[in-house]
Amino acid sequence: MDRLDTTTRALVVTAAQAPRRRHELRAAGLEDHDLRRLVRRGHLHHVNRYYLDGTTDPEWARLACLQAAYPGSVLSHLSAARLANLRYWVEAQRPDAPPANAVWLTRRPTATRNHYRPDVVLRRAGLVKGDLDQRGILRRTTDARTVVDLARELPVQEALVTVDHALRLGTSMADLDAVLTRQRRWPGIQRARRTIALGDPRAESALESIARAVFDSAKLPRPILQARFGDGIDWMPERVDFWWPQFRTIAEADGLAKYEAETAPERRALLRRAHLRDQRLADLGVELLHFGWEDLVNEPHHLVHRLKAAFTRGQNRPDPQPHWTTAPPPVPRP
Repeated sequence: MDRLDTTTRALVVTAAQAPRRRHELRAAGLEDHDLRRLVRRGHLHHVNRYYLDGTTDPEWARLACLQAAYPGSVLSHLSAARLANLRYWVEAQRPDAPPANAVWLTRRPTATRNHYRPDVVLRRAGLVKGDLDQRGILRRTTDARTVVDLARELPVQEALVTVDHALRLGTSMADLDAVLTRQRRWPGIQRARRTIALGDPRAESALESIARAVFDSAKLPRPILQARFGDGIDWMPERVDFWWPQFRTIAEADGLAKYEAETAPERRALLRRAHLRDQRLADLGVELLHFGWEDLVNEPHHLVHRLKAAFTRGQNRPDPQPHWTTAPPPVPRP
């Protein structure tokens, strides 16, 4: 970079604000050895035959350069979800699981064909102005369009993770319905409608979303999410993940991360707190069931059997029905 004169250096900085091909930078006065040195020293990113300013975040540079390789495309599906910080999940063990780490793009049907590679997935589909959003140098689908695209593409228990999170962050059902209407004759639209109908902004984790899809597939009654209970004096601090009042049954989705701590005393304190919480809930005269990732992914039928057994026990309990309410809805992000 030091060998470049002031004029050329200014041209490089200006030209590389958006992805540029080699011939464009050579026209600015750079030689091939200059480009190699600029890439080596981190002044430029080089991705898929495109160059971009080296101060750009590496992941944004990858997205921008691959997007530039397909003119007229927008980031969509999983890439748009990542860009919007929307939660998503793809079951890696599924035989036909899509490449989750690829760059996903959509461009209008006038494009020649789809691509499905480990690094790039390109879909051809209609794009209207209301479906598009700009994030700096990146063009992407809106949250609502992203949610519906994923609900058409993925199985219900995977897509529901994104549906729930988008609703929690403020995407409205009206926005989703508008996209569903525009896509009413597109492949996968009926599955998307079923998935979105299950959406609930009160789901607080991917585990809770996946669990609700498993419950629905097994035709279990829909649970109440984030219920709170009264102890006769005041509302207890605990909120429970799933509550079936007609069966007096609580189910808790437990990721192991909630018990992680840096020291053994801290871990013991977490376990002690969980034990006391379970005791307070059990004192209400309800069935209490815990499950984790392994139960949902590896043994969903066993989990359903455990729940049905708990439902039967709960219905036969002589205790009075506990006093409960639902927690306030989440506040959408601004």
